[in-house]
Amino acid sequence: MTKKRWLKILFYLNVAVVAALVSYKVYLNLVTPEFFAVHNEQLIKISKKIESQQNYSFAVVGNINNSIGIFERRIIPRLNANTVDFVISAGNAVSSGGEDKYRSLNGTFSHLQKPYLLTFGPHEYEEFGSFRFYDHYGPHFFTFSAGESRFIFLDSTGKTPWRWQIRWLNDLLQADESTHRFVFIGHPPLRPQDEFLLAEAEDYLQPEAFREQLLATFKEHRVDRVFSANVAMYFEHNYAGTPFITTGGAGGLVLNQGDSFYHYVEVTVSADEGVQHRVVELPVGQHPILKQLESFWFFIHSLFYAGYINFILLVSLFLAISIKLYNAVFVGKSYYPNYDIDATPWQDKPLKVAMFTNNYLPFIGGVPISIERLRRGLTALHDTVMIVAPQYREHREQAKREENIVRIPSLFSFGAKSEFRFANIFSGYVRKKVKQFKPDIIHSHHPFWIGSLGVYLARRLKVPVVYTYHTRLEHYSHNVMIPGSLFNNIIVHVLVRRFANKCDSIIVPTHSIEEYLRMIGVRRSIYVQPTGIEFQRFQTRDEQAIAKLRAKLQISNETVFVSVARLSNEKNLDFMIEALAELKQQSTQAFRFLMIGDGPERERLQQKVKRLNLHNQVTFVGAVPPEQMANWYQLGDVFLFASQSETQGMVILEAMAAGLPVVAVRSSGIDDVVENNINGFKTPAQQSLWLEKVKVLLESPEKRQQLAEEAVACAADHSIANFTGEVRYVYAETLARYAQRRKKRQS
Repeated sequence: MTKKRWLKILFYLNVAVVAALVSYKVYLNLVTPEFFAVHNEQLIKISKKIESQQNYSFAVVGNINNSIGIFERRIIPRLNANTVDFVISAGNAVSSGGEDKYRSLNGTFSHLQKPYLLTFGPHEYEEFGSFRFYDHYGPHFFTFSAGESRFIFLDSTGKTPWRWQIRWLNDLLQADESTHRFVFIGHPPLRPQDEFLLAEAEDYLQPEAFREQLLATFKEHRVDRVFSANVAMYFEHNYAGTPFITTGGAGGLVLNQGDSFYHYVEVTVSADEGVQHRVVELPVGQHPILKQLESFWFFIHSLFYAGYINFILLVSLFLAISIKLYNAVFVGKSYYPNYDIDATPWQDKPLKVAMFTNNYLPFIGGVPISIERLRRGLTALHDTVMIVAPQYREHREQAKREENIVRIPSLFSFGAKSEFRFANIFSGYVRKKVKQFKPDIIHSHHPFWIGSLGVYLARRLKVPVVYTYHTRLEHYSHNVMIPGSLFNNIIVHVLVRRFANKCDSIIVPTHSIEEYLRMIGVRRSIYVQPTGIEFQRFQTRDEQAIAKLRAKLQISNETVFVSVARLSNEKNLDFMIEALAELKQQSTQAFRFLMIGDGPERERLQQKVKRLNLHNQVTFVGAVPPEQMANWYQLGDVFLFASQSETQGMVILEAMAAGLPVVAVRSSGIDDVVENNINGFKTPAQQSLWLEKVKVLLESPEKRQQLAEEAVACAADHSIANFTGEVRYVYAETLARYAQRRKKRQS
């Protein structure tokens, strides 16, 4: 079947789906019972309830958003069991103003055994909802009195001119003699001091003149409480003696932490104690992460329950698909790089660079060390670098003295010695510090969590993002609670592709990694730039320190093999230990193997060494501080490596700089660094082949020396100065390209 015929079938399939949805919407609107002027009925009930009462109470809910998960199943039963006399929505009782949403809301409130009233908010106004609200409930702004209290409902959507409302409100309050006054307005007149993640400027009362005159009116005329919704949080502020309360937790999506949680407000009016209010919080989950997941589930559940199938959304989706197909078939594309870019302006001026990473010093690992070297290199070029990283409990006091390093408190951690921490990326403190820093460019070092925060802030600050692909995540499936095949085959590649395509440029250490990213569908500009090493430091030989190490380890004339890796499954350490057990049987030459590093598999590997009778040949050194690593490399004769999870293998370059030839297993991160029979050997992941090359270097000092000289020459090309200069060029070209795109969009 031809491509054209497939496109035709897809087109008619889209038409059929849209026709089915239209039919369903027509059916829904014809079958559902009609309802009009609901507020009139509810006002009669409220007046009867409290007309002769000096003491009464009511509940205020905001951002219901037709949520079956929270409002209908959790809040309504509590309100029915409560002693409150009636309920008021402060706005956003529907997810949008469509007819199906109003009908769904009517069905939801049929479960409430109390009278209720709705504030006309922004969601009620959406999708031509203003006339539906007027037909189904009543005017957009209104007032009523009951007992000794007056209730005032204002329209903040712009549907009703705000100047008219201010005039009406002043006349009303001047003539009013009520003991208590309550005002309800959809948009909050006041903003919280700390920026809220899910809120934009337009979520608060606009325009500024409306806000100022409204506050002046409340200051002149006594008002007991002002309630608003539209922001998914709880916020309370006292202005001129009047409490302003923003309540947005009756449904929909909240963060479920800090000020954003599921709740409603209970207001009590009594002759003796006046007006009091309290927040009634709904516990949703226990652990912060579980809270987030449960909250998200309720949100998704609510969409399917109350939204039915959103016709406009789906039509937009099908239009987007059609446009995408049109572009794919008819619009010409150029897949060649744009060489008409002048990066000079950004190369010649100091830059502010904000780096986002899921781990950093004092945690020892390839990524933290690489970031630290790049930071020092950029600082030497007079750039200013800010690093956003997790906070480590044992490092808390020292972190207070760090300059330009923003530490994010952790929600929880996992892995050996808690090397990965789920930091609280929703913290307003981090966003505030980054905004104050005003970065020219953001550099993200991980494709999720804190790395994603970097992309989010880049979009908010309108600066480009560079992403360095450090780690092959598919080799870490044993650390996640997801079936390995699902994680390896789908999740990792989708995660990396989606994240990389959100960035402006990607840095990879080798050409094989570039090939991998292109294969999984990454379309952004990719720069191949191996991570830099401190070449001179690894060249320096401290004979006295090396002699002490040899004495401490009781090394005599043995050939010394060295390897550096975290002791975990993805590093393929069993492969090397088993091969060395076979080497001991095959060769009469004495050798020692120094395994540098620590991790969760250490105890198991030590037991394995004992079982294989290698305890005299294999020494587990443990973690070594980075500043001491040069001496340990210089102690060795050959560097052994079997990991297939590396994107480059920075330790291999360090070993080469110290004059060690390498025997490694071929992988995407090794293939471009190790040259067979030039600076070492690389073999398939077969122990017999790998062991054969190790044996050659064990028994031939001349071959070791020959390869060592070439290893040093190879490592010299990867100095930190060269590395930093190349990364600096990536920044400059990315900024130039970003500026060019912005200029085109504005023209």
